[in-house]
Amino acid sequence: MAEIAQDSGGGKKGGKVRSKKMSTRIDFTPMVDLGFLLITFFMLTTTLAKPQILALVMPEKDIKKEDIEPVKESKVLTLLLGADDKVYWYEGITDAKLDSTDYSAEGVRDVILKKMDKVKEQFGLVDYKKKNKEGVEEDLQGSYINVIIKPMKTARYKNLVDALDEMAICKVRYYVILDVSPLEEEFIKNPAGGLKFSVDEQVEAATK
Repeated sequence: MAEIAQDSGGGKKGGKVRSKKMSTRIDFTPMVDLGFLLITFFMLTTTLAKPQILALVMPEKDIKKEDIEPVKESKVLTLLLGADDKVYWYEGITDAKLDSTDYSAEGVRDVILKKMDKVKEQFGLVDYKKKNKEGVEEDLQGSYINVIIKPMKTARYKNLVDALDEMAICKVRYYVILDVSPLEEEFIKNPAGGLKFSVDEQVEAATK
């Protein structure tokens, strides 16, 4: 609200006529009230940003060894998430050869896609059904590849998220998160020494 005060400024009778001086004082109180009303309005009507959540389907905790179906080594790809955004990987278990890459599209994604091509050439594709957004089941085909993700203590949380993102991007249906074994840690330190990791030990790690 603006208020204008007028000053007559007149002198004595018959004296010199002076110009009138006008002083202005603006009251900002209604403006402050309006500001708080607008803030309250937008807070109540605006949709707050929803946190981005990565959907992860986990198996049941109580898994018995006899319930696990055997998987051929030629279908298995193991990713060891190490320090400095490095990914160590090897195929199968018997006579495994260790290699390393990064999280770029030309890195771990290329490794997964090439492994999927090998599995497809040997075993073809698996048929499965999946519901779309409308809830209608669709007939799809996927790879038989099995990816084992093993984060090391030196890996970051972001590394695991990036690895799971690659599973979604490459449409890997079968993957599991396990702990790194001491034998695999030695394998990273000395790749030439080979991996003395039995299938039974792998099953035991999956059923802990």
